Amino acid sequence: MEKSFSESYKDAGVDVTAGYKSVELIKNAVKSTYIEGVASDLGGFGGLFAPNLTGMKEPILVSGTDGVGTKLKLAFLMNKHDTIGQDCVAMCVNDVVCCGAKPLFFLDYMSLWKNIPEIVATIVKGVAEGCKQAGCALIGGETAEMPGLYTENEYDLAGFCVGIVDKSKMIDPNRIEIGDKVIGIASSGVHSNGFSLVRKVFDVNSENLREYREELGETLGESLIRPTKIYIKPVLDVIDSVDVKGISHITGGGFYENMPRMLRDGVSLKIDVNSYTRKPIFDLIQKTGNIPTHDMYNTFNMGIGMAIIVPEKDTKKTIDILNKQGEEAWVIGEVTEGNKEINLNIEDD
Repeated sequence: MEKSFSESYKDAGVDVTAGYKSVELIKNAVKSTYIEGVASDLGGFGGLFAPNLTGMKEPILVSGTDGVGTKLKLAFLMNKHDTIGQDCVAMCVNDVVCCGAKPLFFLDYMSLWKNIPEIVATIVKGVAEGCKQAGCALIGGETAEMPGLYTENEYDLAGFCVGIVDKSKMIDPNRIEIGDKVIGIASSGVHSNGFSLVRKVFDVNSENLREYREELGETLGESLIRPTKIYIKPVLDVIDSVDVKGISHITGGGFYENMPRMLRDGVSLKIDVNSYTRKPIFDLIQKTGNIPTHDMYNTFNMGIGMAIIVPEKDTKKTIDILNKQGEEAWVIGEVTEGNKEINLNIEDD
């Protein structure tokens, strides 16, 4: 690409040579995610992947896409860009595994006010780290310089994931029975949703993000910027060993919106909010913003990043598997009769 440059385009705000430098800086990070099946190299028009279908009778592809949302505002204010890539991956792969699928490959899309290769490389290294945690390959992406669309030092980040599962092993909510138990897996914090409310509550700025909060044991910024946990390996381990009947990724909409998505008609969930350890960041958000308890559970994950429905006899085995993978997990509720309602033992404020 020695002859690929345009002074005219650069004068308009787009430096194509910065894009080439970005690619050079991310090559090693991207290649570190390659797994069996990757059939292309970085720089082509499409990412190629040849899945191993051995033993699968009816392979089903499962896809998911998402972005990081306004949590990016914290990255801008803190000038910290090394973790949001993991957020982007997590928001996609954690959805895909709810069907029982193993993520295969991931693509990212980044649009920026200006391509600063070192920042782009830092972001993509975070994406690569997320892919390695999820066991999938980063096989492509796009970086678009868009002067005039974003203010200085701003960008957006989104991603797309494809996974695979044999049809016979897909999570089937029709098998859910009254009395089945709900296992909750701990979140790392706020994850990547609800940040429009978070930013309003704390009137987030670069100064208060640096403030040390005794109740958190760290600065507000450190607590809020912590990346979304990726649950692929522990959840797949549970699926391999236990009769999993439902999985829910607790993201935007909290308990009330996400838990019903794993239920069949005719059943509801009774959740005990005192059955697990809630992260102190949620208490701080609620107290500072004077937010009703219902709204907290309808916006945030409240300390539970994933919920799994299993037979009562498998609860101990499930928790043991998760604990061995380094995850905190609890029995947080059970399946009851109803119409996809989520009943929490909270008092309306």
